[in-house]
Order: sequence, then structure tokens, then C-alpha cells
Amino acid sequence: VVEVSRAPQIEGPPAPRDGRSGAAPGKWSPPGPESVFAELVRAKKLIGTLQNVPRWLIAKDEGNSPPGAKTTLTAFLDAVAGTKPAESGKAPTYDRPGFNPQERLKRQLDEMTEYTQQLMREGEYTRKALWSKANRTSVDAWRSTSAQYRKMFADEVIGRFELDRLPPNPRSRKVYDEAKYTGYDVVLDVFPDVFAYGILLVPKDIKPGEQRPVVVCQHGLEGRPQDVADPKINNPAYNQFAIRLAERGFITFSPQNPYIFKDRFRTLQRKSNPLRKTLFSTIVPQHQQITDWLASLPMVDAKRIGFYGLSYGGKSAMRIPALVDRYALSICSADFNEWIWKNTSVRSNHSYVGTGEYEIFEFDLGNTFNYAEMAGLICPRPFMVERGHHDGVAPDEWVAYEFAKVRLLYSDLKIPERTTIEFFDGPHTIHGVGTFAFLHQHLNWPEPAVAAAK
Repeated sequence: VVEVSRAPQIEGPPAPRDGRSGAAPGKWSPPGPESVFAELVRAKKLIGTLQNVPRWLIAKDEGNSPPGAKTTLTAFLDAVAGTKPAESGKAPTYDRPGFNPQERLKRQLDEMTEYTQQLMREGEYTRKALWSKANRTSVDAWRSTSAQYRKMFADEVIGRFELDRLPPNPRSRKVYDEAKYTGYDVVLDVFPDVFAYGILLVPKDIKPGEQRPVVVCQHGLEGRPQDVADPKINNPAYNQFAIRLAERGFITFSPQNPYIFKDRFRTLQRKSNPLRKTLFSTIVPQHQQITDWLASLPMVDAKRIGFYGLSYGGKSAMRIPALVDRYALSICSADFNEWIWKNTSVRSNHSYVGTGEYEIFEFDLGNTFNYAEMAGLICPRPFMVERGHHDGVAPDEWVAYEFAKVRLLYSDLKIPERTTIEFFDGPHTIHGVGTFAFLHQHLNWPEPAVAAAK
């Protein structure tokens, strides 16, 4: 029995209001009678040559009746038993004066909410038990015993496409010709219909045969490579940090990550999730291609390629270097967090709950990988956090609490000099003081004389 009936229609997400600044896009429209009948015609053709073809019973009222209409029940009972529905009796009466179903719904919501908050509180202990097999007695022991967690992170959290990357087939064009560096747009093939793009800045004082370190400078949400590498643009969040580093002698590459165009990239995340994939399932292979290509350039030292990202680029700094071995170090700016609290707390105004970033949530992180554990996947490579006191992504105490776990790990491994955090009096921005010194130290490139003197 196929019933053509009236169904709820939703024209779009609810409007923003206090406590909920946005919702995922989408519409709900039931199929019209014409499309239902057309599909039935197709179905009949598929079984038309079979013997004992079943009857097709169509209950319709031009789609205007609610589900379970009398015409539908009549057709169904006639088909299975040759009977008709009994006449309806007296309708039941409402006999609970003063009952408010909204109060019951609120109690149910509060019950489910408290359950999630209990999971949030227990997550730290669940993660500790999960990571109990990681051996901190030496760097070599950590490398070997943390490999299983890296695989878990790649397969169960990020997700990966079992595809071979294409040859990079690099295409470039000169876009900047400044006193100290030359800039190039670069495009690389990754997968069919997937490419990597970015801006390469090359210092002009590189000598023949010399190899320099590279800093991959990653923009944040809705950003562009030009925000960090175009000499005509000075975005206060980025402070031209790719340019400043190129002027210090580093080669820089500023990639375009796909978290742009608002709902377009968030819809890509939603489509990826049912496939056990995420946005980073695409981004990680892009960076594997980028770093492999950079390593092939004659003026690049393949062992000295670092990553430095702000905001969503800071999210990238936690996830990409954990899975891309060519990154020799990582700097997370304006994003490092007690990430589980930020994703799940219904109390803190720093939480993503109720915001418009509906794509932000990842599978089972609360029980597996907070930011300290992600940093553990980067370890023993150098890792740094850049934190402005007045950055609204988190309060200082959240950041310090989570980073203390990272510092302890590096201390236990007897490599405390490989990790640090810089707090500065500022907002959600690249500060470029302690981080620049960190890059000079760990990518083994001398600081300019003036900067070193300061």
C-alpha cells in the first residue's frame, strides 16, 4: 500500500535567537502526488515480467489527508483480510487538568543534557585509561607506543580516503616582486577534482645550492592566503606573518584550506561524516602533497618544514602535523583549548553549543583526543602555543590547564625545551614574538641581528 498524504514541511532553519545564533541549513518537503505516481510506474515496469505480480494499492486524496487516513486503512485491511475498518467510537477525552507537556519536555531535555555533561566530566578519565599503553619512559618508547593512537586518530576521528594521490603537476605564476622576496601563486593536483593552492614567498638572498627552512602559514576561518602573504593586505588578525617571516629569511607557503564560503564548507563536512570522513580527510592529503612538493624544491631543506596557524589554522595546527610527518614542528595560535569543554559545555559562554559553527563537532573526541592528546601525536617534534590574554576562544585558565598536560609529557620524555607557551596582552591575533624565536631556534635559522638584540 502506498499512501499519498500530507506531511510536515520545513522551509528552512529557525531564525537566530538568544541562546542559539544559527542552525544548519536545510528544507523538508514531502514528494508531491505526481512524483509518487511516476515512481510507482517505474517500479511496476521493473517487476512486470514476473509471475504472481503483487497488487499495487494506492490510497490517495491528492496528498491532502494526514498519514493513516481511512482510505489507506480500508485498502490495507481489504488486501490482507478482506475486511473493512470498524466504525470509530467515541473520541477519548482529555482528563489531566493542569498538565503542561512543555514542563515534561523540559525535564526530558534537562535529563539528556545532564547526561552529556556527565560524559564531559568523565571524559578526562576515559582518555587517561585509553592512553595508558603509551610509554613515557623515553622518546623512542613514546614514538613506538603512540603509533596505535595516531592510527586511531587518522581512521576513527579524521577519516581518510583510500586514494592514491596524483602527481603534483605544479603550476605557478609570479604575483609579487618585493625588495626582499618574490611571491608565486602555486597550484598542485591532489585527487581527481581536488587540488591544493597557496602562495609561495621566496627570499631573494638565497645563494646557489643553499637550502632554507620553510614555514607553512595557515589562515583561519573564511581566510585566504592573501590575508597572510599579500604585501598590500594587512589584516590585524594575521599581521602579515608570512611576509614578516620571509623578510627574516624563511621560505613561506600559505595554503588555501577549504573552510570558506560558510554553509558550503559546512555542508561538505556534513556530507563527509556519514562516510566516516571529515573536512580534514581532504585537508590532510592536500598538506601531504604540499609538503612533498616543497621538499622537492632545490632551495628547501626537507627536514626543516614547520607549521604555524591561527584560529581555524590553529585547529589545523593540532590535526594536520599529527598526521603529516614532514612537518618538523607545529605552532597553534589563537585556538589551543580544553577542546572537550569548548565543544560540550552548556554553562560556559566560550562553548560552541548554541553557535552557528554546527560543523565543528568530531566523533568521540571526549573519550579519545583532547588537545593534549593531539599534541602527544605531534610529540617529540617541537610544539608551541601562542595565546592572547583577551582572545575570546577560551579563558586563560582553560588554555593553561590543557597545556600543563603537554608540558608534563615533554618533561617526562626529558625534552622540555621542545615545547612552550607564550601569553601576551592582546586579542585573537598573531603576536609573532615568542613564536618567531621558536621558529628560528627549532628550524635552525639565525635571527636577524636587530631582532636578536632585542
